[in-house]
Amino acid sequence: MNRLAQESSPYLLQHQNNPVDWWPWSEEAFAEARRRDVPVLLSVGYSTCHWCHVMAHESFEDAETAALMNEHFVNVKVDREERPDVDAVYMAATQALTGQGGWPMTVFLTPDGEPFYAGTYFPPRDGHGLPSFRRVMASISDVWHNKREQALGNAQALTAHIQEASQPRTSGRALPADALHRAVQNLRRAYDDVQGGFGSAPKFPAPTTLDFLLTQADGRDMALHTLSRMGAGGIHDQLGGGFHRYSVDAQWLVPHFEKMLYDNAQLTRTLLHAYQLTKNEEYANLARSTLTYLEREMLSPTGGFYSAQDADTPTEHGGVEGLTFTWTPDELRAVVGDEAHLILRYFNVTDAGNFLDPHQPQYGKRNVLHTPTLLNALQRDLGDDIPERLEAAKAKLLAARNGRTQPGTDDKMLTSWNGLALAAFADAARILQEPRYLDIARRNADFIDREMRLPDGTLKHTFKGGQAKVEGLLEDHALYALGLVGLFQAGGDLKHLNWARELWNIVRRDHWDETAGVFYSSGGNAQTLLTRQAQAFDSAVISDNAAAALLALWMHRYFGDEQAEQIARRTVDSFAGDLLAAVGGFGGLWQAAAFLQAPHTEIAIIGTPEERAPLEKVVNQHFLPFTALTPATEGGQLPVLEGRGGGGQAYVCVNMTCQLPTRDPEKLEQQLREL
Repeated sequence: MNRLAQESSPYLLQHQNNPVDWWPWSEEAFAEARRRDVPVLLSVGYSTCHWCHVMAHESFEDAETAALMNEHFVNVKVDREERPDVDAVYMAATQALTGQGGWPMTVFLTPDGEPFYAGTYFPPRDGHGLPSFRRVMASISDVWHNKREQALGNAQALTAHIQEASQPRTSGRALPADALHRAVQNLRRAYDDVQGGFGSAPKFPAPTTLDFLLTQADGRDMALHTLSRMGAGGIHDQLGGGFHRYSVDAQWLVPHFEKMLYDNAQLTRTLLHAYQLTKNEEYANLARSTLTYLEREMLSPTGGFYSAQDADTPTEHGGVEGLTFTWTPDELRAVVGDEAHLILRYFNVTDAGNFLDPHQPQYGKRNVLHTPTLLNALQRDLGDDIPERLEAAKAKLLAARNGRTQPGTDDKMLTSWNGLALAAFADAARILQEPRYLDIARRNADFIDREMRLPDGTLKHTFKGGQAKVEGLLEDHALYALGLVGLFQAGGDLKHLNWARELWNIVRRDHWDETAGVFYSSGGNAQTLLTRQAQAFDSAVISDNAAAALLALWMHRYFGDEQAEQIARRTVDSFAGDLLAAVGGFGGLWQAAAFLQAPHTEIAIIGTPEERAPLEKVVNQHFLPFTALTPATEGGQLPVLEGRGGGGQAYVCVNMTCQLPTRDPEKLEQQLREL
């Protein structure tokens, strides 16, 4: 075993038996590189990354390749999910050098951490326009020993470039009045009006963009159509619920099969909001099945949520992508028997198949289940009892699938992603009126409070094996605080809202830069990095600056914190140029911009939980994305509650003007329709 055997990250532990003399990211590794006078070979990936597994098998498990690595470099392995701050810095370098990025990421650094050459996946032999990994290493070693000035010059120039690029280019102007409409029109230009989604293959769910579109009357059609197409596609796990990472085609048919906590948590909330808007049970059912998946497979006994599940199924031949999730017609027939004709038609399963793992062709063409056939067409042809027969058959298929070898689960728990899950279960408890979801959300908050919250109120980033590690980043404090706001809205426990305010104060203290008008992702640990990042672009998760801006706006709505609203406005305006020019990727900041333009709306429902229930049921049927919902036992606990009475009353207020309180659900419904 190498040094990674002492780590907790599942990704690092996957490499503990490599013949490579791996180091974790540490000052000791760079000191060793200085002592030996060799470069650092930085390899960044994550546990569910398919091509990371491929490169590991081809190169890091190969004794001859490992010997070259050990002779010429100090080798450092980083889990991008455990250290997103490290990943962000060197991804910027990789993109600057190659014009693209991705994982595995391979970067060669000076012993001072300055990058001078970078790439992503390198094959074991020259081919497909890529040099072999061994040839790359030989060239880098030759340059280091024989052309040192060239290497150092490249490193200094590249470091200066990424430091300059990481500085926010604030626009110096406010968003124009028609900015939201222009954003929708920009998105429509990239929209696929047949299959939904944006652009062509590969297609990603983009939940922050969909969430923004749901808030805009002229953009909702794009969001709703996209959610429906995704729900019918192979990106949606038709048997087990939840969504795979992305679709490799434009039809949402063949996914990359990994499942991420962040995708499923964010999409759950988007689906719940779509249900509120349309009252279409299709969206509610998709949300419920996703929550069922998260509860069944991603919820730990501690109350925390695991990070991800792999795309590959382990076999004697190595990992096979999608093997657990795909089917042949004969496999389906063996499970469902007489219902095979129904299942084959409903899931569009054929002998020709629609998926093949090119790295493991011996497993042949298989079928990703998807549902292009409308249910009413099946009922017309095969009988009205089709829904019941389908559910029975799907239950058999899921049971059979559960008997197969399963992909690995990355069971580390990240505070930021747990915040997304907390928000999803809290919203589900409120919107679907399901108490079990509220219990799960409360257990999660208790877990983070117990295991990840330090005495000074700051949070740790990751938890595994009973140990919390890595100083919390902006994403941890902002995203978990947003989850706590949602938990307060669902359960009415003021301690959760006060905890969110405590986290906001940490965000403002440690991450806000008053001069630049932006939030920086890292706090006190930034001195170990070449630069600090101010992230505004949504990757798979809402950006740091968007999350912090949304949190600031909630703090203003609930606590009357005028400075927080000013910070949110400055943050949005700082990125105005990007927001106006981009055709996607800024859904989080667009939500903040929409929040800033929305009326100041508060709904306070005061009384015991039993007294509040009929009134809350009315409110929760409405899509009110920027409304401060305040369930409380009695008035006066918050500025928004001052002067309010009790006994099961609802107060609807817009721009500091309140309507008469009511105990009548029908009267409350009328008031909400007038908003």
